[in-house]
Amino acid sequence: MTRDLPTPDQPLKIGTRGSPLALAQAHETRDRLAAAFGLADAAFEIVVIKTTGDNRALIDADKPLKEIGGKGLFTKEIEEAMLTGAIDIAVHSMKDMPVDQPGGLILDCYLPREDVRDAFVSLRHASLADLPPGATVGSSSLRRRAQLKARRPDLNVVEFRGNVQTRMKKLENGVADATFLAMAGLRRLGMVEVARGGMSPEDMLPAVAQGAIGIERRADDARTATMLAAIHDRDTGLRLAAERAYLAGLDGSCETPIAGLAELDGDRLRLRGEILRPDGSEVLSDDVTVPIAEGARAGAEMAARLRDRAGPGFFDWITGT
Repeated sequence: MTRDLPTPDQPLKIGTRGSPLALAQAHETRDRLAAAFGLADAAFEIVVIKTTGDNRALIDADKPLKEIGGKGLFTKEIEEAMLTGAIDIAVHSMKDMPVDQPGGLILDCYLPREDVRDAFVSLRHASLADLPPGATVGSSSLRRRAQLKARRPDLNVVEFRGNVQTRMKKLENGVADATFLAMAGLRRLGMVEVARGGMSPEDMLPAVAQGAIGIERRADDARTATMLAAIHDRDTGLRLAAERAYLAGLDGSCETPIAGLAELDGDRLRLRGEILRPDGSEVLSDDVTVPIAEGARAGAEMAARLRDRAGPGFFDWITGT
């Protein structure tokens, strides 16, 4: 393996978007690979790729993400670069990844999962419970918006996109009284103090795969597969196998009000799932505990149960079909 390792002259190219969080995740990936194989940072090159989604997000900053093409817009160019050999691997926030990859690519390496909770962020209020009736909460997440409408129908929930700095500026300008961010992202950016606190999964079940970083590669790249295997976190992989099987059985686009969380306890896996109407008027949930080896099957079966309970009318709201 030593002779096949990357060098400063022939570095392993790591593709990423250019946001501060995306770069932090790419650097974490580089650092873990460098430590695992005793390599210098110069043996890796971080390649920033501007995606269609980045451009559209700037132009259509106040439109819901689904209206400008969905989260796939943030991965298309990166995956194309990998298929052409311009980069060797791509680093992704797993909660933003569809369940299916383009032909020739594979996602089978996950870094240790961070805090899965949603962070409550406000300049004036200490918690969601402290928000007065009629307060405005901004969120770009269909899942969070639906959960807020279900739990606090008295709130005014509005579209609210941008990076952490942009959202904090919007709060300062009074666009909203509060917002939510992923606690994992704040931790990776060293900005955990921005959060007033984390929402318990019992109060706000997180997005499927929230807090997890995934590393995508070409399926036929044996050297990269061997390197990534050295930094793969088994427990995160087991949890995501259950969560993404559940997501696949409902809606692989990651663009609808779906929440899910798998947790390990010894040789058992607990999976919780929740689907909502976008207006929060109805919430369906499920909760199972199974042997770890049955996690993916449990995820698929939970999706089927929720589909059956929801009925075609409910699911039309969820999938937009």
